[in-house]
Amino acid sequence: MLTSVEKGFLERAIELSQQGMENGKGGPFGCVIVKDGQIVGEGCNMVTSLNDPTAHAEVVAIRNACRHLQTHQLTGCDIYTSCEPCPMCLGAIYWARPKRVIYANTREDAAMIEFDDAFIYDEINAGMGERKIPFLHEPHPLALQIFRQWREWGEKRKY
Repeated sequence: MLTSVEKGFLERAIELSQQGMENGKGGPFGCVIVKDGQIVGEGCNMVTSLNDPTAHAEVVAIRNACRHLQTHQLTGCDIYTSCEPCPMCLGAIYWARPKRVIYANTREDAAMIEFDDAFIYDEINAGMGERKIPFLHEPHPLALQIFRQWREWGEKRKY
């Protein structure tokens, strides 16, 4: 059960979803990122207005929050989103490492309005040779050499 403050953050994400939709920015999705009771990042879906398939509300909010906090991780943050994150956003969320994610609509709700992620979930679990978009592995010694350099590089920042 959410507190009234937490419910307010979720409602802000829902408000952003409506504003983005009504202002022609993209689909009906919004996201708010909170740290220590303060909003540190917000976003709405901007896929069609930016011509950027990665500009989902969660990704936009993660970018804003990381810029604001001047870090590449959202340790100690809560993510409030108007809908269960898609596979891409789920990956971004795990890379950002927040404390938790609170969402309103489910992926089934999204599928009912023609935002169906089932195809992507199926593709993730498919073998490389079974995917609808071909993925061709072409090993290259220079690419492997750079990975070896990274392994030994003393100035790397792990994440």
